[in-house]
Amino acid sequence: MSDVGSDVRLHLLGVHPATLRAWLEAAGHAGYRADQILDWIYAKNAESFGQMTNLSKGLRAWLEERAEIGRSRITAESVSRDGTRKLLLTWPDNQSVETVWIPEEDRHTACLSSQVGCPVGCRFCASGLDGVQRNLTAGEIVEQAWRIHRLVASSGGTTPEERPPRLSNVVLMGMGEPLANYDAVVGAIRILNAPWGLGIGARKITLSTVGLPKQIRRLADEGLQLNLALSLHAADETLRQELIPWGKVPLAELLGACAYYFKKTGREITLEYVLLDGVNTRPQDAAKLAVVAGKLRCNVNLLRYNPVPGLAFRRPGGEAAQAFQAALRERGINAHIRTSRGQDVEAACGQLRRRASEVGVLRPEENPV
Repeated sequence: MSDVGSDVRLHLLGVHPATLRAWLEAAGHAGYRADQILDWIYAKNAESFGQMTNLSKGLRAWLEERAEIGRSRITAESVSRDGTRKLLLTWPDNQSVETVWIPEEDRHTACLSSQVGCPVGCRFCASGLDGVQRNLTAGEIVEQAWRIHRLVASSGGTTPEERPPRLSNVVLMGMGEPLANYDAVVGAIRILNAPWGLGIGARKITLSTVGLPKQIRRLADEGLQLNLALSLHAADETLRQELIPWGKVPLAELLGACAYYFKKTGREITLEYVLLDGVNTRPQDAAKLAVVAGKLRCNVNLLRYNPVPGLAFRRPGGEAAQAFQAALRERGINAHIRTSRGQDVEAACGQLRRRASEVGVLRPEENPV
């Protein structure tokens, strides 16, 4: 898998060593240079060919004309009081996606997008308000993580004896439905996971989906130890279809695919459940969710809704969320209330992109944080 195609310049963040080696050799360059180039990009955090000092000046000039490392530019940025940092990356075709850095004491997580916009159209989400514009390439997905990786590496005031901080976790929970862009997403995951790439363990990578059973089964057969998160949001068939227009797959079929994933990988499923005040937070909702969760080896992540301007859904209070969690635990379900991050700066997925499009593309220095 690679980003070799009709593009004039090769996007190096989307290629594997063998592909890069063959590309170099076809032009008369030594194949071993591929390993050096990728080492500069991923291990040494180089952002330009001029930094690759063990390559000849001639090769560096040749690469400058025919290849590129980063393809996007940062056109807006928000930094929360809790340290969460959201970037709006704009590609050469002027399409934009969000990517997020979530720093914690023991980890640094990148939340990546897989599409420009989203085709799913969840009623409570800003990402799909304007539909989907296009899929991202594998390189564009990797580039989001690579940008966060470089930010993390430059954030630590470490001494020479200390190891600098590094990107440790990746979640594909940003804009888009990852399994609707299957080949590019899996190709990107393999680069993120590779020792020559970002070297992030598969068990530190989580893919979130609204539930495409055929693709879930296909993913189970990839030989990757990924964490799979199912965006459930309602355990009642009718309510789920109202909230998620793509949620028309019968729950039995969806749960069967998730059970197959657990059987093949041994990885427990996470059920993601956004708490929408008065919509899916009633006692009967907890009872139905407990029945569904009881059919899988899974845990339940509860997330209080981050309101989106213009949408009618409300964030439940802390006591209501805790009562819903307690109702699940009383029924033997392993349920946790996930901490909301970045609530003060376009917290909900898609909001920063939407605001930037409404006011015109912002340069980072123009964006008050």
